[in-house]
Amino acid sequence: MANIYIPFGTTEGQTAKIAEFISDVVHAHGHKAQTADIKQAGDDIPDWFDSVIVGASVHLGKHEDYVRDFVQKNKTTLESLPSALFSVSMAAHSDIMDAENYVGKFEEETGWRPTQVGLFSGAILYTHYGFIKRLVMKKIASDKGSLDTDTSRDYVYTEWDGVTRFTEDFLARVK
Repeated sequence: MANIYIPFGTTEGQTAKIAEFISDVVHAHGHKAQTADIKQAGDDIPDWFDSVIVGASVHLGKHEDYVRDFVQKNKTTLESLPSALFSVSMAAHSDIMDAENYVGKFEEETGWRPTQVGLFSGAILYTHYGFIKRLVMKKIASDKGSLDTDTSRDYVYTEWDGVTRFTEDFLARVK
């Protein structure tokens, strides 16, 4: 049985939801998992985990600095254990090349080359934004050709079947 640590960084909460979903899939397959928001849990990987899946969201063209710092600090551990990265961005929904480039930049910054990477679409959470951010996000969506500009509702683009496959592929490698 694997004991998987799932530290993540999130700005608007979708990466946290994906981390919890991954944890649920791990548990459904008879393994143990623990999610941890890096901002609250700190930047250490506890000793009792035998594998790690790091989650990070992309905002303004890059992953969170504190996730980068976490990976840099724990690079040796991440390289010695089965580990993976999942990256959450709107680019994964509309421009996979951009999503891959974000991960490439993250790998360059951290020096960590995860053996498995998941690229997951995020969400536009209009109802959670303040007035200005709602207008900015609507403009960005419109400029990208999206019809999802009704600010009275939220749009979740995460493909949960893809998250399940990513997790199951990871579990197959951990065994």
